[in-house]
Amino acid sequence: MGKRIISQARGKGSLSYQAKKSAFIYRIGYPIGNGKAEVIKLLHSAAHSAPLIKLKLGNSIFFNLAFDGVIRGQSIVIGGNENVQGNIIALKDIPIATKIYNIELNPGDGGKMIRTSGSSAQLYKRYDDGKIGVLMPNRNELKLDGECRATIGTVAGDGRKQKPFMKAGAVHYRAKARNKLWPRTSALKTNAVDHPFGSGRGKRPKSKTAKRNAPPGRRVGHLAPRRTGRKKR
Repeated sequence: MGKRIISQARGKGSLSYQAKKSAFIYRIGYPIGNGKAEVIKLLHSAAHSAPLIKLKLGNSIFFNLAFDGVIRGQSIVIGGNENVQGNIIALKDIPIATKIYNIELNPGDGGKMIRTSGSSAQLYKRYDDGKIGVLMPNRNELKLDGECRATIGTVAGDGRKQKPFMKAGAVHYRAKARNKLWPRTSALKTNAVDHPFGSGRGKRPKSKTAKRNAPPGRRVGHLAPRRTGRKKR
């Protein structure tokens, strides 16, 4: 009898495939209301690729991704239309060509897009219906509600990928904090009992297409692809 394949084991859940709960204690979001907030602390979070900032607005505390050049004790403005790094403003009040990050997909959701270190999007266009065009890093345009908020500037931590991992242990702990599977191995390298593509004899004799509602052990390969085979010229 074969072992439970990796995708099945991860779906079942165990100590081997469990996220470090303490990594997810900081919840990023925007507060209700406007005003002047103060940066009271810079934090490292294992669950995020960028450093975080702890902000105080009145009696409420909230967390946001750090922007490039932030310092402790700095003040940021929530609301208004002041185009200064770190300010949290509605898209309709941000000038064209401004770099922004942690953008709300729907008004009030606290920010869902552009949250990795060193990343930023650009405010691109205003439409007559009140929608705002945002140019994403992949150069695709996204139309959003003008009431959606975003932070001015670029996410801190640019150049993170330039620092090499000097040993395998560093990668192990980085992956474990985010519940990522590491090291990954090719399905063809496994034994036949461990994976539908296992053994490698014949080099992929079985179909790579899998049904969308297939169980975890069989949901490998192409999931309900639109087309398969070579492209005709």
